[in-house]
Amino acid sequence: MNQLHPQTFRSRLFDSYGFLASKGLDIFRQYARDYLMDILKRGVVKGQLLVQDHQGTHHFGNADSGIEPVVLKILNDNMWLRICLSHDLGLSEAYMFGDFEVSSLQGLLNLWLDNRDGLADVSTTISAAFARYSAWAIGSLGRQSLSMAKQNAEMAYNVSNEFMACFLSEEMMYSCAIWGPEEGGPRGDLISGPTHGDLEAAQQRKIHHILEKARLRSGDRLLEIGSGWGAMAIAAARLGCQVDTVTLSMEQKKLAEARVCGAGLADRVRVHLCDYRSLPKEFEHQFDALVSCEMIEAVGVKHTKEYFGMADFTLKRDRATMVITATSRPEHRYEVFQSDDFGRHYHWPNSHLPSATSLAAAVQNDVPGKFVLYNLEDHGIHYPRTLREWGRRLEKNFTDEIVQNLQNTYPELQDPHKLAAFVKRWRYLFAYAEVGFARAYTSCMCWTFTRPENVSEACA
Repeated sequence: MNQLHPQTFRSRLFDSYGFLASKGLDIFRQYARDYLMDILKRGVVKGQLLVQDHQGTHHFGNADSGIEPVVLKILNDNMWLRICLSHDLGLSEAYMFGDFEVSSLQGLLNLWLDNRDGLADVSTTISAAFARYSAWAIGSLGRQSLSMAKQNAEMAYNVSNEFMACFLSEEMMYSCAIWGPEEGGPRGDLISGPTHGDLEAAQQRKIHHILEKARLRSGDRLLEIGSGWGAMAIAAARLGCQVDTVTLSMEQKKLAEARVCGAGLADRVRVHLCDYRSLPKEFEHQFDALVSCEMIEAVGVKHTKEYFGMADFTLKRDRATMVITATSRPEHRYEVFQSDDFGRHYHWPNSHLPSATSLAAAVQNDVPGKFVLYNLEDHGIHYPRTLREWGRRLEKNFTDEIVQNLQNTYPELQDPHKLAAFVKRWRYLFAYAEVGFARAYTSCMCWTFTRPENVSEACA
């Protein structure tokens, strides 16, 4: 059953008849405004912020910095309460539900990061308590059980194939591309502008890079965990491999199978609708390689032993390679318990971002002696342009036909306010993630593991 990501409980309090929408609570809105204005006055030291509300225009930061100011126009004072109650989530929901307009969303998020130490008190006792509880709940309450994993995947990937196609490249890779000199590199779009076909070329480069890391040869058998819409499986099959690919999304399975058939590769690719924990017994030690592209975040820290146990079970004992890519946190920000935030709530429910060393350590701890880390790459600088390309395509291709399709699937989107919030959720994602990757606040790692004593080529 298709369903949209639900609002947070705190966000629902601001709905038309919600408790916090009451005019009687204006005193709390005023208190939240005064509290946050005071923090902005003390905390914004780099850059310049102009806040416009019913009490006038308020200047924060260095007006003589020569940096273009970020202009924030407050349309609803609920914004102040949202941020006090929910911090990161509160800001995103204030944007989604129209509490403010801003001259540059990326500029606002960059200003937040530039001044994060001075703005630390924005996280109130209440929002910090909610964050600690959500981190504990996500990490400890089995939120990646078989049933929850299926529900999470449906929310993340069953939105609508037509909607996803309106911003993804032609092969529909929903993951970081790799930009080469032919496309001008990671900043080529900023230097000379985007060019038609650049995203497709960069995604094909990424696909072939991962398959090369997997050391695949014609006749090999590949297991892919996380099918997407079939692009990786099709590319591997064209190399002469037999491919089994696994997804929990019925929408992905249907389109992936149609694309495989359209490519004339139905005899080489099988798309399975199942969890990685429920693979058939006949898969035991049958595969030469396993690839998983930005899926392991959904596994959750409690289930890595099952995941890597699955890898050990399916891969051949001698010659086998495992390639995993994932959005990651840098070591100094990595935590086992990670709280609910915008991305984790509205796009990838209950996900967990590993660090470069935490995932490598998990492999050694969960299946000791079964794999060695052969190679580690950081693809983080390639993600900002990928996200900018997605954002441009969304604005260009979000047509009335796609709106009608979404409204047929999700009748609640017939409400223009909810439709606007849906579109803004994606705009916020692309800006939020672009800034995070551009500042190395997050990154995208690629780990290559092999069976022990498995050299990449003869060397003696």
